[in-house]
Amino acid sequence: MYGIGHWTFLTNHAHVLLCIARDPDLRLREIAELVGITERAAQRIVRELADEGYVEITRTGRRNHYTVLADQPLRHPVEAGTSVHDLILLAVGVKV
Repeated sequence: MYGIGHWTFLTNHAHVLLCIARDPDLRLREIAELVGITERAAQRIVRELADEGYVEITRTGRRNHYTVLADQPLRHPVEAGTSVHDLILLAVGVKV
């Protein structure tokens, strides 16, 4: 599925964040498909990212638009001094 082995370098939270950075108008179903998780798991992760101040959700009609709050620091001590912007730029080359 992901190549040799069954693990990846990034967490599902990071994968969801990167999907949103690439396309802020994705539906949860599309995010789930891209990450390889259930729609319910994608919904939970997006809610956690929003609750912790990494993503802002704006309702536009029947759809959501997501804004990555790129100035936020990454949470683990190993990434001290690294922002969400740095991760996104490194991983997908998208400026947010």
